[in-house]
Amino acid sequence: MPKKNHDADVAFVQALAELLRENDLTELEVMREFGPDDTLNVRVARQIETQIVTATAPAPVAAAPAQPAAAAEPAAGAVPEDPAQHPGAVTSPMVGTAYLQPEPGAAPFVTLGDTVAEGQTLLIIEAMKTMNQIHAPRAGVVKRILVEDGAPVEFGDPLMIIE
Repeated sequence: MPKKNHDADVAFVQALAELLRENDLTELEVMREFGPDDTLNVRVARQIETQIVTATAPAPVAAAPAQPAAAAEPAAGAVPEDPAQHPGAVTSPMVGTAYLQPEPGAAPFVTLGDTVAEGQTLLIIEAMKTMNQIHAPRAGVVKRILVEDGAPVEFGDPLMIIE
């Protein structure tokens, strides 16, 4: 068996990485078949840091006197800044596209304020042409829906808050 030059493989992987960056993709997987016993499987992925930015309205010009710093701290039981850290967060188990209803034009699986049972379908995530139902991990009330219909989601992204 002749010795194979892997320079072409390295160039191919570098081209995939460039394609990933240029198109703002998070993951790309390719399988090349050169013959019956000669294949190259490549998965190129990158992790993107997401930041949640909250805007606050500026204080009115004729504002009341400033309150002490202790009063400015969030009260106990306040919603955490990062929804993923919320104890009632339902996070995405995979990368894909989130859909809030079973098909276009249909009623959503759940809406804000709905009471859900453990195991009830909350939404679906399409990954590699497969529709994956995301079930409620516990019973409760849907307090927040954090994704829009048809929005891309990453592994670990918060989808909903159930309390």
